[in-house]
Amino acid sequence: QVQLVESGGGLVQAGDSLRLSCAASGRTVSSQTMAWFRQVPGKEREFVAGITWSGEGTSYADAEKGRFAISRDNAGNMMYLQMNSLQPEDTAVYYCAVSWKPIATVLIHSNEYDYWGQGTQVTVSS
Repeated sequence: QVQLVESGGGLVQAGDSLRLSCAASGRTVSSQTMAWFRQVPGKEREFVAGITWSGEGTSYADAEKGRFAISRDNAGNMMYLQMNSLQPEDTAVYYCAVSWKPIATVLIHSNEYDYWGQGTQVTVSS
């Protein structure tokens, strides 16, 4: 089993930055694809950014390209999401996820991920 704990969310103003962290425990995730998703009430969970096990492959949703940056620290079993130029439409609960599928590409569908954190709330005021 893998436990994931997100942190770093909060209330910020439009244009501000936040850095989310995801701490994994129970098993090492250094060989697994990981990702950030977000969800607002009444909508499906949507892909934000993903990263391959080596960190060399990354992918972003179109709205996040150029504003968000995903990274990972395999030695520390950690993943991060640097979010810049935040906008009110970025308001959501942000989740980190790990896929145990043995492939070295970024997966963008939530049903391809096996473990999830509890989420951290990000609220951006205008």
